[in-house]
Amino acid sequence: MAEKDINRETDKDIEDLKEAAETEEKESPENETAPEEAKAEETESAPEKGEAKEPSSEDKKKDPKDEKIDELTDRWKRLMAEFDNFRKRTDAEKAGMYSEGERTVLEKILPVVDNFERALATVPEDKKEDSFVAGMEKIYRQFSELLKGFGVEPIEAVGQKFDSNLHNAVMHVEDEEKKENEVVEEFQKGYMYKDKVLRYSMVKVAN
Repeated sequence: MAEKDINRETDKDIEDLKEAAETEEKESPENETAPEEAKAEETESAPEKGEAKEPSSEDKKKDPKDEKIDELTDRWKRLMAEFDNFRKRTDAEKAGMYSEGERTVLEKILPVVDNFERALATVPEDKKEDSFVAGMEKIYRQFSELLKGFGVEPIEAVGQKFDSNLHNAVMHVEDEEKKENEVVEEFQKGYMYKDKVLRYSMVKVAN
């Protein structure tokens, strides 16, 4: 065999060996799983879709404008609450001052009414038709209507059971015909003003 032919066969054998080695490398199981493992590693390292990015310390810090707005809003709410309390206190004080002033004036009118009642009680029967007496009775009725218009009502006394919340006992009398603690006589008429005693009735009580 010629040398040239031997070299040709040798080169062919080498080529066949290379092809066989490449084929074996491609069909090797290790090479088949390597790409899958690489993909798995990439999948684990890559962030999932829709996963929220953890906010940084700068994102967590509140905007100074929002802090100022919250501060001003809080101050405004406190001022409104204080003003509402002040308004309620002022209204209550005004109502109390008006009621107290009205009460003081009415107390000063009561003695005038008392004097009219005493004067009319001393008029003889034959003089009650006189024009002067009729004029006094008219003025007395006007005072009575004025007091009633302000919410002043007389306190019932004679024949009622003594009540220390309404009556002022200045005299006691032994009377078997009367009930115990019954008011038998009234010396000065008492009055109520809007469910409060304006003046206590001055009375005599039976024991």
